[in-house]
Amino acid sequence: MKNLIIIACLAIGFNAFAQNDVQAETLLKEVSTKIKSYKNISLDFKYELNNSSENIKQETRGDVVIEADKYKLNILGITRIFNGKTLYTISPEDEEVTISTDNTEDESTITPSKMLSFYEDGYSFKMDIVQTVKGRKIQYIKLSPIDTNSEIKHVLLGIDATTKHIYNLIEVGKNGTKTTLTVNSFKTDQPISKTLFTFDKSKYSDYFINNID
Repeated sequence: MKNLIIIACLAIGFNAFAQNDVQAETLLKEVSTKIKSYKNISLDFKYELNNSSENIKQETRGDVVIEADKYKLNILGITRIFNGKTLYTISPEDEEVTISTDNTEDESTITPSKMLSFYEDGYSFKMDIVQTVKGRKIQYIKLSPIDTNSEIKHVLLGIDATTKHIYNLIEVGKNGTKTTLTVNSFKTDQPISKTLFTFDKSKYSDYFINNID
């Protein structure tokens, strides 16, 4: 589940900038301002997980719609709906719906609603390499966990220098696992259904309802 929830990692806001790279701070603030101006964000993405020593290689695609603290995420055949208070995880394969409150205090579960603010706390950052990808200038910022006991070695956040949108995120774990999230489509202020973040129990009458709270 941790690998699933890492999708929750893209970018907004911060608190402590002391001792951080000034250029990186400025760029991240620009991203934050841009993101906060949108009513909602819709992302289509590619998710890759690699660990050569464990012979693990996984690639999949997914999509997520985020509005304030609410989100609807589809990945690996599973749908996760969070209405701001309650999280519904729907698994058609298992014909099961798991209902829980969102554990925002657990740093190992960066949720989609945080995917635009995960580096707000707990990271130091500095400018890294610049790459040109399909004609786009991508500036990377390297984020290092302040907590030395973190399972994360570092994170590279790729930002489109023109649009100030996130292009990709690369997380490198201390165990050698590399997780890459690449945004294929970044849309904002889309017309969305008023019931998008509402769980309709009547649609899952044949499912097992697992309320873990």
